[in-house]
Amino acid sequence: MKVIKVEYTTKAEFAEQNQINIMNVMTDLQNANHQGINYNACLSADNKTFIHTAFFKSNEDQKFLNDLPSFKSFQEQLKSSGLEVPPNQELLTIIGSSNNIFNS
Repeated sequence: MKVIKVEYTTKAEFAEQNQINIMNVMTDLQNANHQGINYNACLSADNKTFIHTAFFKSNEDQKFLNDLPSFKSFQEQLKSSGLEVPPNQELLTIIGSSNNIFNS
């Protein structure tokens, strides 16, 4: 299992579009019903700092997300938006969960 946390801050004027882009990714993931990905995105109280956590059962599952057209579009728009704070990516190790992430 691989767990990745990414945090960044958009400019205030891009925050709403970023939320729309994230929801497009989430919709595509839900429609694909890909069981090896548990992907979450949260918005901080400042309404422009985003925290994403992605749990991947395998490297192939991570590739599935990275290859989604909506995810590619989300990343491209984010990079070109002129971020206040660039993405900080961190690999995490899960030590426990209140439920079975991948139901297997």
